[in-house]
Amino acid sequence: MVTSFNWNWDAFVMVILVLLALALIVFGALTAYFGSSKSRIVGSVLLIVGLVIGIFTIFGSSSVAHVSFVYQVLEPTVFYLIASIIGVLIGLLIFLGAIMKT
Repeated sequence: MVTSFNWNWDAFVMVILVLLALALIVFGALTAYFGSSKSRIVGSVLLIVGLVIGIFTIFGSSSVAHVSFVYQVLEPTVFYLIASIIGVLIGLLIFLGAIMKT
């Protein structure tokens, strides 16, 4: 029996926006803190854009995308982020182990 997979595009887009906002906030803060004069300006702009996207995602998720932010966006994002970090670390350790043995 073949069942169709119901893809929730709203939650998919919201998870992308949450990860984009998180990346812009982190990289913008790092660039604004450690960069030179022009880099600090770019870092500040990235930080502000990340905050705006994050605020839109939090407050606009239920009214625009009809998605519960906590249950359909935040929880899967945290779990997927942790799972991806664990997967990347395992792959990196296998790669480093193979390189060190040769």
